[in-house]
Amino acid sequence: MEELDRSRAFAKDVKRIVVKVGTGVVTGKSGRLALGRLGALCEQLAELNSDGFEVILVSSGAVGLGRQRLRYRQLVNSSFADLQKPQTELDGKACAGVGQSSLMAYYETMFDQLDVTAAQLLVNDSSFRDKDFRKQLNETVQSMLDLRVIPIFNENDAISTRRAPYQDSSGIFWDNDSLAALLGLELKADLLIILSDVEGLYTGPPSDPDSKLIHTFIKEKHQDEITFGDKSRLGRGGMTAKVKAAVNAAYAGIPVIITSGYSAENIDKVLRGLRVGTLFHQDARLWAPVTDSNARDMAVAARESSRKLQALSSEDRKHILYTVADALEANEKTIIDENELDVAAAQEAGLEESLVARLVMTPAKIMSLAASVRKLADMEDPIGRVLKKTEVADGLVLEKTSSPLGVLLIVFESRPDALVQIASLAIRSGNGLLLKGGKEARRSNAILHKVITDAIPETVGGKLIGLVTSREEIPDLLKLDDVIDLVIPRGSNKLVSQIKNTTKIPVLGHADGICHVYIDKACNLDMAKRIVSDAKLDYPAACNAMETLLVHKDLEQNAELNELIFALQSNGVTLYGGPRASAILNIPEAPSFKHEYCSKSCTVEVVDDVHGAIDHIHGHGSAHTDCIVTEDPEVAELFLRQVDSAAVFHNASTRFSDGFRFGLGAEVGISTGRIHARGPVGVEGLLTTRWIMRGNGQVVDGDNGIAYTHQDIPIQA
Repeated sequence: MEELDRSRAFAKDVKRIVVKVGTGVVTGKSGRLALGRLGALCEQLAELNSDGFEVILVSSGAVGLGRQRLRYRQLVNSSFADLQKPQTELDGKACAGVGQSSLMAYYETMFDQLDVTAAQLLVNDSSFRDKDFRKQLNETVQSMLDLRVIPIFNENDAISTRRAPYQDSSGIFWDNDSLAALLGLELKADLLIILSDVEGLYTGPPSDPDSKLIHTFIKEKHQDEITFGDKSRLGRGGMTAKVKAAVNAAYAGIPVIITSGYSAENIDKVLRGLRVGTLFHQDARLWAPVTDSNARDMAVAARESSRKLQALSSEDRKHILYTVADALEANEKTIIDENELDVAAAQEAGLEESLVARLVMTPAKIMSLAASVRKLADMEDPIGRVLKKTEVADGLVLEKTSSPLGVLLIVFESRPDALVQIASLAIRSGNGLLLKGGKEARRSNAILHKVITDAIPETVGGKLIGLVTSREEIPDLLKLDDVIDLVIPRGSNKLVSQIKNTTKIPVLGHADGICHVYIDKACNLDMAKRIVSDAKLDYPAACNAMETLLVHKDLEQNAELNELIFALQSNGVTLYGGPRASAILNIPEAPSFKHEYCSKSCTVEVVDDVHGAIDHIHGHGSAHTDCIVTEDPEVAELFLRQVDSAAVFHNASTRFSDGFRFGLGAEVGISTGRIHARGPVGVEGLLTTRWIMRGNGQVVDGDNGIAYTHQDIPIQA
């Protein structure tokens, strides 16, 4: 839930913003101004100003800039003999005085180019002790903001009366970080953004590859765990000062983000609620657990909750699913709001159109998901069904019963609706569940996970379904073959192959969806055109969409091939051909017969007959779903018997290869393997069996004195 709530923490109702920029951002390694970064910052602030935001800037860099200029002047004016003497440290107050005027001159020049007026306000720690000063400060700043002027604050270090202005941490503020926090509170800002030379707060030194970015700072969790590095290269701050200032402001009611000032778009990303930097917020402890939960803890908790779920009555488990369905519909607007942020971010990142299409959640899709959850609830309870009953010997009865697998790990990409399907199947089948969705659907997955787990009663616990938020946790989870019972990857060939190669846990899934439609010479052409168009165009990004169209050679001679091609091309499908089709149709040759387009493109090839089609499918297919369109029943039966795929259809679109359409209620994935489950995997694919024996004191004793009967006992409905 962290990402969902961080976007709400500051992305809405923000008008007045304090931006603090650190020395490491303002200046380069040499101490000179980093003009490119400074220019980009000014452009961002000018754009916010024109968009109606009230912008207040607190800028460090004066001392560092002044020191660089004075050292240069000192060098120019020194004799060779002077240079041989030990160099004395320059007076910090002099550096501040020289640097402040230079820094402000740069800001004024840059803002002038952007048609923005800026004003300099130098303040001292002691000034804030004066009530009249604070009143006048508020009035002056308000007047400037009303005139669209950007106030630029800095501490007046040149005439500071503090005893140790570069070390003293007593008083009202003691550096520009604490000044920014103070101004945020004094001027009633809605948000404080602290721009640093690193991405945010890390668990260790940012240069350490084992350090991780802390996306949300939780005081109770992180305050004593973080080891801070050295202070700023040229300034007086450092991450310690930034965190202290951020905590003070956040717990007084102003959300704070510490993020990198090196990225030109970070301020805009913060305002759009995107996950950049480290968030400080007074409610952060409510969004994430105070204590870390490692991979094993999460898996064990899911197993314990699954056992509690199995202990419930069938009606109670059914009621949970009805509650989930109701919750999805009740939270439709929130789900779509979060999903729209994911979609916008994906489009901005330049993701492929097919991936963006998989991301989109609509009211119709949410309604459909709720309907599928209710359909699952109405199905016969899959847990504890007696599958076979045998009298082993007189008075000794053995039952084979259905049982949950245990704990499932599902890794899926792009499609947030998959989370709902998988979670509802896990609840119906009594399994614990760990989910890892793609980063492009972070917000959508977070809100859907919350909606579903909030619907699970406390007697079972929300830990029944764990949401894995970091890719780094996956390798640890894949090692837990003693706790996790099945891994189901739903995504690219690369994802599936990588998981299969890195775990001892059984893996169920499919790598590719190379689905074929074969149009036989004995087809009904109008039917063929409908099926081909639906198989390709109903949802081109789906794994059950047609990727290769195979056509009997006689249809080319009868010109019926052209009608099929026109039906596709007129709907915007880009065609590629095999060696025969590309020559006949004058279309580009396909890069490979094993290419999965996941878009409005497909491969066409001409074959001699149904045997040629079957050979092509076995040579280039992925054993997912394949279809024949023909009016010849013998040819149809030959195709249905011999094509070795998980789903084989006659005169029906490949798009029917889906758990919901099969009547399974939903699907956890589609398996092209041949062990355990094959095709769309619903509730039954998530079950195993248990043997239950009832006796009255029988013992084996070397099989002496016992007469085995092995008689089947009818199972009562």
